[in-house]
Amino acid sequence: MSGNGGARGSRLGRAALVAGLLGLAACAPALAPSGPPDGLAAMTPLSFRARDGIVLPLRSWEPAKGPVRAEILALHGFNDYSGAFETAGPALAARGIAVHAYDQRGFGTAPGRGLWPGGDILVRDAREAIATLHARHPERPLYVLGESMGGAIAITALTGPEAPRDLVAGLVLSAPAVWGRDTMPWSYRAALWLASRVVPGLRLSGKGLKRYPSDNLPLLYRIAEDPLWIRATRTDAMRGVVDIMDQAYARAGALGGPVLMLYGLNDQIIPAEPIREVARRLPGEPPLQRLAVYPEGWHLLTRDLQAEVVLDDIAAWIANPAAPLPSRAEERAGAFLKGELTSMEEHDQRADPYRLWQARKPAPPPQDPTVTAPP
Repeated sequence: MSGNGGARGSRLGRAALVAGLLGLAACAPALAPSGPPDGLAAMTPLSFRARDGIVLPLRSWEPAKGPVRAEILALHGFNDYSGAFETAGPALAARGIAVHAYDQRGFGTAPGRGLWPGGDILVRDAREAIATLHARHPERPLYVLGESMGGAIAITALTGPEAPRDLVAGLVLSAPAVWGRDTMPWSYRAALWLASRVVPGLRLSGKGLKRYPSDNLPLLYRIAEDPLWIRATRTDAMRGVVDIMDQAYARAGALGGPVLMLYGLNDQIIPAEPIREVARRLPGEPPLQRLAVYPEGWHLLTRDLQAEVVLDDIAAWIANPAAPLPSRAEERAGAFLKGELTSMEEHDQRADPYRLWQARKPAPPPQDPTVTAPP
C-alpha cells in the first residue's frame, strides 16, 4: 500500500499537467461519427443499428436451457467495450438471465474509436437499445446494468422527459461514474479545463499513477494486452466523460423504480463520497433503492476475484428486489452512508493487486502490470 506521500505525489503529478500542457501545440477537437436520427433502430445477433444508421457491434449471452427469466442491457465503462461482460454475461445466463451488450460509439470496434461521440448521443443510443430490446420480448422484464461510465449513461438515459422508464423493470449501477466536477478538487477541474481546450487531441495514458481497477491480476494482464481496450485517451474525451458524470450526479435524484447500487471499498477509480451523495439522493426507501457495499470489492466488481458474490447478488435482486441479498452487502450501507465505513482511498491508502497476488499465490506473474481504468 502507498501512504500519504504516494497520494500527495499523485495529486501533484496530475496538477503538474497544467504547466506541461502550456508548451504543447493545440489541435482541433474531434467527435465520433453520427447522423440524423430519422431511421429505425434494430438488433441482430451481432449488431445494434441506431436510428441514425450507425451500426454498433453486439454481444449476447442467452440461457442454454430453461426459460429466460429476465433480460439485461449492459453498458460498459469508459475506454472499455462489450467484452467487459465476458464474465458476467455467461454467469448471469447460467442463472436464467439473458445479457446483451454493445460497443458504445468511440469504443471497441464501434465507429470513431478513441473519439468522444457526445454524451447526448450515447444516451440516445441507450434509450433506443432499451426500446428495441423491450419490443423484441415485451413479456420479459428488462433491466439495465451500467458499469462505471455505463452507469452514468444509464442514469441519464432513464431520467428526463424522453426517458423510457416504463420499459425498464430495474437498474443496476456497478461502481457508477458519478464523480462530477462539484466533487472534484479544483486542481483536477483546472487541468481538465485547460487541457481539453488547449490540446484536445493530446492523448494521456495515466501510466505511472498506479491506480488499479481490480484485484484480479490475470484480468489486468488481459486488459493490458487487449487491442480493443483504449489505453491512451484524448483530453477532449476526458472532458466528455466528466460532462456525463456531471449529468448523472445531478439527475440521480430523479430516478424512479428499483435501483441496486454496488460499490467496493477498494475502488481506486471512483471516490466514495460521490457514491454516498448519489445514494442519499435516490428517491424512495429500501428495498426499492438499495446500496450494496463490498469491503473486498474493487472498481470492476463483476470481474474482481469476488465476482461470483456480486453476480449472485445481482441475480437474486432481479429475482426478488425486496429479499435480502445473498451476501448481505446491503447491511453495510447505513455505516457507509454515515461515513463510519470508509474506503481505502479515504485513508490515503491504496492496495497493490500484484502484492496481494504474491501473498495469495505461490507463483505470481513475473511483472507488475500498470493498468489504469478510467471511468
